[in-house]
Amino acid sequence: MKLDYPFIQLPLTFDADRLLKEVSAIDASAWQPHPQGYAGNFAMTLVTPNGINNNDEMSGPMMPTDYLKSCPYLMEVLRCIGGVWGRSRLMKLSGQAEVTPHIDTNYYWRERMRVHVPIVTQPSVRFYCGEQDMHMPAGECWIFDTWSMHNVVNDASEERIHLVADTVGGEEFWQWFRSGRPLGMDIPGWSPQHIPEFHREPPPLRLETQNLPEVMTPWEMREHFSFLFNEAAPHPDLNALSAITYDLTLSWQALWMECGSDPAAFPRYARLRDDYMQAMRPFEHLQLRSGYRLIMAIAQALILHCLKDAKRTFKEHRDTGQELPASRPEADGRIERPVILVSAPRSGSTMFFEALEKSPDLCSIGGESHALMESITMLHPGSRNFDSNVLAAKHCSQDIARELHFRFWEGAFKPDGTKPGNGAPMRLLEKTPKNALRIPFMKQLFPDALFVYLYRDPKHVLASMIDAWQSGKFRTYPDLPGWPGTPWSLLLTPGWRDIAGQPLHHIVAHQWAAATKVMLDDLEAVDPNCVVKVRYEDLLAGPKSELDRVCAFCGIAQVPEFESLPLSKHTLTLPDPEKWKRHAAAIEEIWPIVAEQAARAERFIATDR
Repeated sequence: MKLDYPFIQLPLTFDADRLLKEVSAIDASAWQPHPQGYAGNFAMTLVTPNGINNNDEMSGPMMPTDYLKSCPYLMEVLRCIGGVWGRSRLMKLSGQAEVTPHIDTNYYWRERMRVHVPIVTQPSVRFYCGEQDMHMPAGECWIFDTWSMHNVVNDASEERIHLVADTVGGEEFWQWFRSGRPLGMDIPGWSPQHIPEFHREPPPLRLETQNLPEVMTPWEMREHFSFLFNEAAPHPDLNALSAITYDLTLSWQALWMECGSDPAAFPRYARLRDDYMQAMRPFEHLQLRSGYRLIMAIAQALILHCLKDAKRTFKEHRDTGQELPASRPEADGRIERPVILVSAPRSGSTMFFEALEKSPDLCSIGGESHALMESITMLHPGSRNFDSNVLAAKHCSQDIARELHFRFWEGAFKPDGTKPGNGAPMRLLEKTPKNALRIPFMKQLFPDALFVYLYRDPKHVLASMIDAWQSGKFRTYPDLPGWPGTPWSLLLTPGWRDIAGQPLHHIVAHQWAAATKVMLDDLEAVDPNCVVKVRYEDLLAGPKSELDRVCAFCGIAQVPEFESLPLSKHTLTLPDPEKWKRHAAAIEEIWPIVAEQAARAERFIATDR
């Protein structure tokens, strides 16, 4: 189900040891391998159609399996959460295994939330969703945005076991939901209610009896289509597909009004469905904003389930957009001379990126590449004891390079939603503040890369970084092991352990200085003919001339003309050249920490521009 936040913690905690005791008493043969054969992924069924053990289907009247019936506390946990439950399981992930990145586009998950209660876990087990990642501690209760790309990496040697239950909600569940806390958000006085045992007669477990229509009503069909088209990436061909879709909904409604769910009309419904699927084929190139193929999402979320088909079973399919085989094939096309933006955090790089990506020659994934990169186990800082986001050339193995080329090629598009045609190479635009710590890695990944360095007056950057930390909206590692106080925000810089417990403005100063030192050390080692420098203040004063200069350097078409740079999606407050002075006293105090790198950055931007 699509949510407004990647992760939301429900205000409940349970006794994980008691849950583990019940689960451990079940014979090991109850654990079944993932139906699609993903290595290290196992499940024990708890709620299935008709309560049949080891049944992976998701349609039919749901009932407890023998395994769930043998776990009274586990059953009470489900009752307490208060949902109407669909297919539910215990999910086990072996050590050094992962749940592959995917989006839940299937009809079944369109209106269902996936509830997680960790039973066995370790801090190095990371759950990724969109641009956030976290560790779910044992006994807590979480839901997440299944419409965003998500995956799980177990970088420990021990196994991970979660209760994973699907629900459309219920009165009690929605009360917990309304009291939930999004990851990283401070809510004064918020704390979960711990429920180690139950002292009242619980209500019956609520279970689905209706979960797949005989014939989808025209009203449900229109709602699903509306959602999917609203999620589509802009493209001129959307209007043509929309017109074909509108014709289908009109014909489906007419037939419904004539025949309803009469089985005698099923062949007529099937013809409408199959003709539409045939008519969709010329629109393979259309995408959702997530990068997933639109017509694939339409098929999986709607068309394959709008009419009951006895020949079609309703089983889990993990929709990765592209299957991720153990040995990744080469990408369909090649990436040449990508444009890599590098800067200190809060330097205006998002605004710059959002203007530059409008060049008709550039493709981008539409945002920052945190999840795309760090969902690869060896690229997540947890694989290096959370030392920092620094990635060196040695970290870019052939397998990792092949995987990243594939992911960038699959996820990147031009402003009109297309990719280069006729075998033409892709000119990729890539941006994340973490690139300041990855220049040698990116150079190894893309040997012909061009780097655009964006410099902003450090006083303004430091003030904006303080605001970012205080806002709670930029928490990249909210449960960083060994970090006290305010959860870690922005990029993870070398030496962060040495500043633990210091005042926030000191932390920010060390963070900026460390990032700038690494970035300048690495930029100075790059061929000067591959680096163009941009001063933020010049970009604001004359955006057209600065963007034209960068485009000329990169050999790409100019961006369309506009009067002024639009605000970026990460803007906290309106631009004001005097805004930094709110933190003037703090910046004066910490200036000795940043002075050396500030002077160095000024020298670097002032030469050979």
